[in-house]
This record gives sequence, structure tokens and C-alpha cells, in this order.
Amino acid sequence: MKICIFGAGAVGSHVAARCHLGGATTSVVARGAQLEAIRDSGITVQAPDGTLTASVSVSENPVELGPQDVVIVAVKAASLASVAQTIGPLLKSDTAVVFAMNGIPWWYFYNHGGVMDGTRLPTIDPNGTVWDAVGPERAIGCVVHAPSEVVSPGVVRLAQANSRLTIGEPDGNMSARTIAIADILSSGGLSTTVTETIRDVIWSKLQSNVASGLMAILTQCTVDRIAAKPPCSTTMRVLLNETIQVAEALGRAPSRDVDKVMAHMHALAHKPSILQDLEQGRMMEIESVYAIILRLAEMAGVETPTLELMVALASLRAEAAGLIPAQ
Repeated sequence: MKICIFGAGAVGSHVAARCHLGGATTSVVARGAQLEAIRDSGITVQAPDGTLTASVSVSENPVELGPQDVVIVAVKAASLASVAQTIGPLLKSDTAVVFAMNGIPWWYFYNHGGVMDGTRLPTIDPNGTVWDAVGPERAIGCVVHAPSEVVSPGVVRLAQANSRLTIGEPDGNMSARTIAIADILSSGGLSTTVTETIRDVIWSKLQSNVASGLMAILTQCTVDRIAAKPPCSTTMRVLLNETIQVAEALGRAPSRDVDKVMAHMHALAHKPSILQDLEQGRMMEIESVYAIILRLAEMAGVETPTLELMVALASLRAEAAGLIPAQ
């Protein structure tokens, strides 16, 4: 199977290494220092249980890599429009496109069912650029549980040993293509499961994003230090419950185990990727991970006062750093 990873940040580089180790013919679309490092020395993944290396094809130009069986998009939300403009040479008529990204995906209401079926999300996919260029029928949802960071060009460090992915079709079908992708990633050492309810998993991951990221943006502390402060821990729980209420109002059934999420927060000596973006001057995913929940809450008629306050504060911090457009 030919698999191209579009984006060579921490998640993309890690996934590329696992695809290579799982036996796929693997390539990466990268740029800048990452491109040069991967071209010269391959990808190195520093995991708690050992160091992995992978030599993969890499280019800034998708034309040089050619049509693929699978493309795994692992970029920040702000780069989606650029992906839509350049992904064409990687696509065959049956190429699957896995979106390994945080937050609510652009295809969320595709094959959703009910009165919201087919609803587009203009703040996630302005002008329907990705919807039209990629096509929602290609899309496979993906939730990443792999806290990581690029520590030097071509080198990724994982924060925990039990990294994993969950993938799934928007219509809940246990398709042959999702099973094949999961088999390759799992064979490469990245435990990957296929689910019939990918939206529920998306909402469960959003709980962790909401509980950890908003306060991390404001404090610039690791998550465990934030959770250790009782007022912060209490607010985290409120944010979790508000997020669950929005998901349930939209007909989803995410995990309600707030205690489990908080136990993870207390043990997570790691800066969330949204804080890494702030500190390294990269565009921040405020809209797709946080503000979109408020928009969905309004659609569903759910009050989220604490989440509204925290998103407003985080947005102001990101605006002050010039890492999101001024609202």
C-alpha cells in the first residue's frame, strides 16, 4: 500500500515512521527544516520504550510523489485550504484521505443523518474549499492520542508509551479501507482501532483538548501543574461537563467519565500542542478545537458560559501573539 503523510509536524512524522515500519511504501509532504532533515537522515521517533528510525521519500511538491492509495493529512487547521489546493496529484479515483487533526472536522455532518445531515461548517472550511477539492466521500475520521513534539528537525519525542489512533468512516461502516489502514499502523507499533462511532470518539478527545489546552494557553504551564491547583481542577470539570452537554444535544454519546479525564490531566507532565504553537509562534487552532464547540452549542440550544469565557480569554491571548486573525 502506498501511503503519503501530508504534513511533517510531530503527529505527521510519527505516523509516517509507523507506516514505514508497518510495511507501507511511505512518503511525506514536508517543507523547510523538516524537509531537509528527513531527506538527509530520515525520521527519528524518541518513544519512552525505545527509539525508532524510518527512511521515507519526502518532497515539498506532491507531484513528485504521485498518486497514493491513502493520504493521511496531519496539518494545522489553518493549512487545510493550502492542502486542498495542492493535494490533487496524490489522489486516484479511490484514494482514501485520513484527517489526523484535532477538533471538529470539516466533514462532520457528512452522512450524519437527521436534519443536520450535509451541513457545512464555514469557519472550519471557508468557501467549502476542502469539501469540493477532496470530497467528503474520501474522508476517514481519525482521533490521535499521542502527545508529542518536534525537538529538532526530523526528530519527534513522544510524551507517553501508549500512543494510539482511532479511525472510522463518517457513515459508521467498518470498511475494508479503514481495516487495512489500521492493520498497517498497528503492525508499525502504533495501536490503531476502527470504530463505528467516530464522532463519539472525536467528542471524547475534545474533552481532553478543552480541559488541558485553554488553561495552558493562559498559564504556559504543563497540564499536571494546572490540574494540581484546586480552582483550576474545578474549572476543568465544568468545561468537561459543558462539552459533554453539547455533544449529547447533537445526538452523540461521548465518554462521561470526567474522573478518568481528570486523572489523565493530573498525570500529564506535557505542554499541549496548542501551547507549543503559542510558544513557537505558529498559527493556533482556536476555531476548530474550541470556538467551534460554541457554534455547535448555539445550533443545539445549549448554554456554555464557562467555555465561552475561557475561549474568549484564549482567543485574546492568541490575538495578542498575532497567531489568529483579530476578531
